[in-house]
Amino acid sequence: MGEERWTYSDQTMRDYFDSLFLKMQHIDGKRPDTSFALYGETFNMPIMAAALSDSACMDESLKRNLAEGAAMMGTVSWIGMGEGEIPEKEVKDAKSIKLIKPYKNNQLIFEQIAAAEKCGALAVGIEIDSVFNGRGECNSVRGHELAPKSAEEIREFANAASLPFLVKGVLSEKDAYKSVNAGAKGIVVSLPRSAADYAVPPLMILPEIIKAVGKEIPVFFEGGVFSGLDAFKALAFGAWGVLADFTILPPPDEEGAEGIAETIRILNNELKCAMARTGCYDMNHMDDSVIVKK
Repeated sequence: MGEERWTYSDQTMRDYFDSLFLKMQHIDGKRPDTSFALYGETFNMPIMAAALSDSACMDESLKRNLAEGAAMMGTVSWIGMGEGEIPEKEVKDAKSIKLIKPYKNNQLIFEQIAAAEKCGALAVGIEIDSVFNGRGECNSVRGHELAPKSAEEIREFANAASLPFLVKGVLSEKDAYKSVNAGAKGIVVSLPRSAADYAVPPLMILPEIIKAVGKEIPVFFEGGVFSGLDAFKALAFGAWGVLADFTILPPPDEEGAEGIAETIRILNNELKCAMARTGCYDMNHMDDSVIVKK
């Protein structure tokens, strides 16, 4: 799946995860239940398959395997770059959230929103954090220039979508407020790998963002999740779901969709273990009081 440069921000994300410890609470414990509802559907677990990075997403078979593996486990797959295609064509039971690049040409965005609806996506969203490169210039993908989007443009995209519209790449309370006010029905707190050094770790800012938007819309988390224990920490802080990045996770023992499904199963079992031992027995009883900062 390829390796990307490990940056200072990557390390600070890892260090912050590792600085958090769990209080064990066994009295009145219950067997954990990881199921939860999202956009009118019920899923088996909050650990989801993240969209592939720009380089990895060219591998159509890997995208298909991610969607199939997530479907096997009864969870959500996130689909990134493409001209609107979603593995729904090959995976009839897949529940996918389509992410769209912030193209300078807004017509391309409207077209991909329509394509996501046609393919039966669960939701659709825009990646606001993929515009600029390391020189502060606008990126270009597949020959299409990217550009930052205003709150009014976000509102236009949200209004054009019959599906729930999400904003991915939120890393401040201000962007969270603007996203919700523009009509977003979900946000993803995330930081791209190899992004700007000294960016705040997503897990550190997650509680502040959830406090800013309240519990009216789902807040998802992506950022350096290597285990179900990492996922537990994000969920305890209030995230509705956690996106697991298969470009940084160890490669599965099995090939194809079965390997993806097995990796998701392992992560969820680790999550359930942490839930069982902290008294957080379902998604409505995740509690950050069990988190202790070193």
